[in-house]
Amino acid sequence: MTLRAAATRLSLFHRSRVLVASIQTAGGVKFKGTCPVQLSHLDHLVLTVKSVPDTIHFYTSVLGMDVITFKGNRKALGFGQQKFNLHQQGQEFEPKAKHPTSGSADLCLITNTPLATVATHLKVCGVEIEEGPVGRSGAVGPITSLYFRDPDHNLIEVSNYNQATLDGSS
Repeated sequence: MTLRAAATRLSLFHRSRVLVASIQTAGGVKFKGTCPVQLSHLDHLVLTVKSVPDTIHFYTSVLGMDVITFKGNRKALGFGQQKFNLHQQGQEFEPKAKHPTSGSADLCLITNTPLATVATHLKVCGVEIEEGPVGRSGAVGPITSLYFRDPDHNLIEVSNYNQATLDGSS
């Protein structure tokens, strides 16, 4: 094989490979590829629950979400520009997850409410804090988080960006 032919093949090989660049951020290293799809935000997710009424009560009273009714009598919980669609276990809507299961979610929600206020409210609501406040890594930087469970035992993390923990440390 001539040197020119080898160089041409090597050039084609390099062009056909996806380029990945690493970007150093406060929260770690992010890898950015050359994929033409660029997502902007999460619109909704689906929670499979044992009891839609119990879930609605918890998320509206403990986290201040709004109840949304759509497509007949389907229920969702709204906050900001997102929502959680609720599927009653055993009565899920199609299409659905391959193995819909209640209690399998692990969600991090961001609030501007001071975590001391959140912790006091959780106590008033009878919700046990499992951990926190603790420092964690959020999507765009350091966060401080409280962890607790919803009626289906999903792990719920409520967090603030750039807030010291309740004991005064960062």
